[in-house]
Amino acid sequence: MKAVLCKNYGLPDTLEFSEVPIPTLADSEVLIQVKAVGINFPDVLIIQNKYQFKPVLPFSPGGEVSGIIHALGKNVNHLKVGDSVIALCGWGGLAEFVSVKASRVFAMPNGLNFIEGAGTLYTYGTSYHALNDRAQLKSGETLLVLGAGGGVGLAAVQLGKIMGATIIAAASSTDKLEVCKKMGAHHVINYSTEDLRARIKEITAERGVDVVYDPIGGSLAEQALRSIAWKGRYLVVGFASGNIPSFPANLPLLKGASIVGVFWGSFAEREPEKSAQNFSQLTSWVREGKINQHIHKIYSLEQAAEALQDLMDRKIIGKAIVQIAG
Repeated sequence: MKAVLCKNYGLPDTLEFSEVPIPTLADSEVLIQVKAVGINFPDVLIIQNKYQFKPVLPFSPGGEVSGIIHALGKNVNHLKVGDSVIALCGWGGLAEFVSVKASRVFAMPNGLNFIEGAGTLYTYGTSYHALNDRAQLKSGETLLVLGAGGGVGLAAVQLGKIMGATIIAAASSTDKLEVCKKMGAHHVINYSTEDLRARIKEITAERGVDVVYDPIGGSLAEQALRSIAWKGRYLVVGFASGNIPSFPANLPLLKGASIVGVFWGSFAEREPEKSAQNFSQLTSWVREGKINQHIHKIYSLEQAAEALQDLMDRKIIGKAIVQIAG
């Protein structure tokens, strides 16, 4: 089969397009013929050996796929060959076939095609877990989304709107903010040209925001934390900027605020029943037409390194998808 391989840790241009054997299948796994792969920030970290999970070299990146079940391990009973599915494989997805634990494979929601399916689990799963389980976001509260033009950011904008919050979307360009408006943002802030704290004060009449969703870290993190309301919740989702922020400990003290970690992958492993409930709610919203993805661009498997580089360069608005022919 054809696959994109990481043979040595490095940037996307070090990846190789290769011919490799089809993966073997363990008893509790399924073999998926991959149709599409969602590109996510952990993919660019894992090839640089900067992510929590460290697969043995060589490996294919790509942790979120859609496709068709090609074969079943002997202990798998709830799926069947030919099923259209979406799956979280961690890595291995940028290939024509991938083997995945059956517990991390889900039936494709009605109404989704393979392209849309490959962009659903990671971004919406992360954002719904963050807003629902970790922040306990309530209707009528104010949600600030940093990096709102990215995949998880746009998902947070949409989900926050569905959950009844007032959404402030903050991003680095006018183009990204225009998409945020289409996805339901009530207010927007261009933090490349505007003062983040001053605009938050203006929008909230100096009250501050109830929840901060931060997938980027870096220099904006402290500004956002200083803009939080009494009993606010600051969600640490990721560090797409490449810089992990350090907060003065007096800030949460003065605001009675909480700094809350969000690690959706670990949550899905440790609390599978709750994760399944979340996924059921998300698929219901998909069927109801409340969730509409923004696909930035569809790349071929041969262009996978370009997709990863575009993500690193912050060119992606919404979701980048690699489509695999065959």
